[in-house]
Amino acid sequence: MGQMLVKEVMASDRLKLVGALEREGHDWVGRDLGLAMGGAEMGLKVSDDALEAFSRAQAVIDFTAPAATVAFSELAAQARAVHVIGTTGLSEDDISAIDRAARHAVVVRAGNMSLGVNLLTRMVKQVAAALDADWDIEVIEAHHHHKVDAPSGTALMLGEAAAEGRGVALADVSDRGRDGITGARKRGDIGFHAIRGGDIVGEHEVLFATPGERIVLKHVASDRTLFARGALKAALWGQDKGPGHYDMLDVLGLG
Repeated sequence: MGQMLVKEVMASDRLKLVGALEREGHDWVGRDLGLAMGGAEMGLKVSDDALEAFSRAQAVIDFTAPAATVAFSELAAQARAVHVIGTTGLSEDDISAIDRAARHAVVVRAGNMSLGVNLLTRMVKQVAAALDADWDIEVIEAHHHHKVDAPSGTALMLGEAAAEGRGVALADVSDRGRDGITGARKRGDIGFHAIRGGDIVGEHEVLFATPGERIVLKHVASDRTLFARGALKAALWGQDKGPGHYDMLDVLGLG
């Protein structure tokens, strides 16, 4: 994602790259970013000093890990930079910490930066609101074999949308990873299933099923560049907004 973001920024006439971060000890730190990426020299060195980099930025694009994202949220708030978060696997405590940072700066956080996925989220909420618990809901997602968290952040986002549509808390109805003699499906549960294999970019399907009929809402990502473009759109959108914790539906004008 980092390299895709760099390429998209460099191709834009509205954006300028002022810094690139890697974790301490990474072999790119101190090297020219362009050369490290296997291209031409860019005159910008990769750094492990987030505070210094953020002080020069109007926006920070963050696809990292939960611990790093929480730390970055505080630094971005200090710099009053828009913090666009695509990191997944965040805990409730992590999100609470990000909420605190959002009191002082703009945070745009989404389990998926795809505009299409976020439209799908809105549709899932509407369909769930229209159908009662006689319709079973299952969220099925597929990703490449390197992905470390399951269900994906997008799957959880879709599950949250379905739960909101039904007026229930996802934590109370979530059903994950069935195995063995599990008994009959509990009425009103929202099921999750994760597939991992090969180089699958990202596929998400929400199934609404009742005896005699099914509704399937699905999004397929075939190019990771779409996530970079969505994140950069969010960074531009946030420039004139007041402090707060926003999502991609806000960026789309659907929040």
